[in-house]
Amino acid sequence: MVAAVEAARSGDEAAFGVLWRTFTPGLRRYLAVLAPGWSDDLVSETWHDVIRDLHRFSGDDQGFRSWLFTIARHRALDWRRREAVRPASPVPVEQLIDRRGPDDTAAGALEALATERALTLVRRLPPDQAEVVSLRVLAGLDVAHVAAVTGKRPGTVRVLAHRGLRGLAELLGDCGRRPR
Repeated sequence: MVAAVEAARSGDEAAFGVLWRTFTPGLRRYLAVLAPGWSDDLVSETWHDVIRDLHRFSGDDQGFRSWLFTIARHRALDWRRREAVRPASPVPVEQLIDRRGPDDTAAGALEALATERALTLVRRLPPDQAEVVSLRVLAGLDVAHVAAVTGKRPGTVRVLAHRGLRGLAELLGDCGRRPR
């Protein structure tokens, strides 16, 4: 991935496309936890900032991933500040454009439902746990990089991740139980 970053820094559009395709799904899921309903907008703002500042980046694969998710976190924090002053309601993209279905609409729908259900469970965690679990699982960052992104100590990140995953396990257990 370092080669793709370097090529993108030199203006190679195909290399930038590789970066975008590789990281956007995890970025979107992470931002869906931090800013439900606004992840697509924040993803585009994040990539705008990446394009603007890519010439300043230097580092390895984990460094790029950490830098990218730090930018995304800053965009989400900015969104929260704006939302506190002027609340807005998101309009689903589906209502804005006429979309054609993919070849296998059933599989796509099931995947979207499963992803949304998982994100809903993550959002039920306390905010610190949800963010750390998202960065560890969705973004694939290690403890040190999550600590750098969130400004927390590595031990705190490990504890939050453990508690968050344990909380998710409890939530999943509750989902599987039938009421009596």
